Amino acid sequence: MATIKPLAQDGSSQSGNGHSNGHAPRILVTGGGGYIGSVLVGRLLARGYKVRVLDALYWGTRPLSGLLERIELVQGDIRHIRDEWLDGVDAVAHLAGLSNDPTAEYDPQANWEMNAIGTERLAEACKRQGIERFTFGSSCSLYDGLPPGDMYDEEAEIRPMGAYAEGKLYAEQRLAKLTDERFCPVVLRQATVFGFSTRMRYDLVVNTFVKDAMSLGRLQLHGAGSMSRPLVDVVDVADAHVVSLEAPAEAVRGQIFNVVQENYQIRELATLVATALRTQNYPVELVSVPPPPRIRDYRCSNDKMTQALGFTPHRTIPGSIAHMISWIRSDGYMEFDNPKFYNIRWMELLKERDEPPSTARESIAASPA
Repeated sequence: MATIKPLAQDGSSQSGNGHSNGHAPRILVTGGGGYIGSVLVGRLLARGYKVRVLDALYWGTRPLSGLLERIELVQGDIRHIRDEWLDGVDAVAHLAGLSNDPTAEYDPQANWEMNAIGTERLAEACKRQGIERFTFGSSCSLYDGLPPGDMYDEEAEIRPMGAYAEGKLYAEQRLAKLTDERFCPVVLRQATVFGFSTRMRYDLVVNTFVKDAMSLGRLQLHGAGSMSRPLVDVVDVADAHVVSLEAPAEAVRGQIFNVVQENYQIRELATLVATALRTQNYPVELVSVPPPPRIRDYRCSNDKMTQALGFTPHRTIPGSIAHMISWIRSDGYMEFDNPKFYNIRWMELLKERDEPPSTARESIAASPA
């Protein structure tokens, strides 16, 4: 794979990357029309890569609307990977699949087929095609269920809680078995993500708080709001994939990295959101409500990625919120009740239309030269 200069800490692309002659590497981004994927596609294009997107397009092409003329777009199902989708590909950033615990519980079969078996088959196809570098969007949800209070690193003993974590752990284990001198997978355990994306979601904790503050003027705190969660901005997640694609193979081959900006208590998150919204003339009240039956409470460390790759997520919640608000106020993102902003509600709507995740759709939607 051809190389590009390492990513700067501010995420900016760098001049003189040697790709003006048209020999840029081609990156396949699976799930490239999703919440993280659509951001990653833009980051890769800005750095001079050619990009091919593989996505089932359950949310259509709108998340990629400003990029369609610059990418190859394959509408396809990760569970039915075809070798020809990998033709001419130099590396893969794999984000396709169901994206969290609720969607996995909603359709456990689709979760297993996509997140577990789909990842395994894609990796096998990459190895068969001679594609060495492969980044995988795993999840810090794997640490959920471990005793609260400790700071968990990549050496922690994982005890999967639910279908989503089980699928991600299986995929990680299969990638480890496939690792050798010809195949260099990198596992990125992504913290709970926040921030603006053109495939916007309001079912993620910070984004939900912003939506509730803007639409209702109040934030609900379950119990005392003392539980902790690891958080990271969506742009930092995208940049973690870029860093892992560009790093020397010996630094990342078969490695697992947490991707975490900071660990926050839920009450602290709510206070940050309320403060940010009040500066934008939105009055916000914090309201205590009973805790849910199951509480998620865990913390994770980003130290390994910082030490091994020199990359530390740095986009803070207040800065991300300011950016989010400016976009939410424009272009239809204030339609807070629209099902397209909520994974479960959108999947339920697709099911009503007889287009559930079990429906495979495959075509070449666009293929620019």
